[in-house]
Amino acid sequence: MTQDESLERLRAAKTAHEADLMRRANVVGVGIGLRRRGGELTSERAIVVSVVQKMPLSQLAPGDVIPRELDGMPVDVQPVGELRAFHTL
Repeated sequence: MTQDESLERLRAAKTAHEADLMRRANVVGVGIGLRRRGGELTSERAIVVSVVQKMPLSQLAPGDVIPRELDGMPVDVQPVGELRAFHTL
């Protein structure tokens, strides 16, 4: 699979699952980006699910667990903290 084909598959999977992912507890965003492993960016593209904080599976309701793959595409859960809008004067 070429990089362009891979990116198109990622976009299609993100579009198909974004609304469902955004309804899950702790999720604040869904995008496409690079997977992180051990806090370091890799070169692997993935559907990135941004959460307030990572939580142990035991603390999540079954419907709030983020799958490792969607439509055969890798999913990476990345903590971003609470998002707040602000403006400056």
